[in-house]
Amino acid sequence: MIHVCSERQLQKTEEAFARLGDGLMRDPEVTHRIMAAIKSKDTKPEISLRRALWRRGMRYRINEKELPGKPDIVFTRAKIVVFCDGDYWHGHNWALRGYASFEEELASYSPFWQEKIRKNVERDKVNNTKLTEMGWKVLRFWESEILSNVEFCADKIQSIYEERIALK
Repeated sequence: MIHVCSERQLQKTEEAFARLGDGLMRDPEVTHRIMAAIKSKDTKPEISLRRALWRRGMRYRINEKELPGKPDIVFTRAKIVVFCDGDYWHGHNWALRGYASFEEELASYSPFWQEKIRKNVERDKVNNTKLTEMGWKVLRFWESEILSNVEFCADKIQSIYEERIALK
């Protein structure tokens, strides 16, 4: 991926990294710019999965604000919600990076990030419970799972969709 930035932005980034000294901490300004660039919707995994579902003739709503957790994909007729969870943000990165557990990976993070990711995981559990109590089927896919085999994920969704529609 190629990022285009102004000469001034490049200079500010270089200055920020130059101030790192021993390399133990990134300048907060650099962290801010990195975090501001991360999208919360229409991510590559979401778009990839939506395209695979669309090609199968499956129609859906996206980012339904009225539902807990604002699901990425919603099949209203079948009452299915789909979340495309980022590995880092939702606590799965440990499995990809070779750690023995979620807690082992979190130990390498600052207290701020430990708390942030734990809260995300807890909020996911609460939203799953709320949605289930409302009669929704909750499906969650890791971004790495979608990117490695989007058709498998789409197959799973389609199978559950067809089962739920048949019951109506």
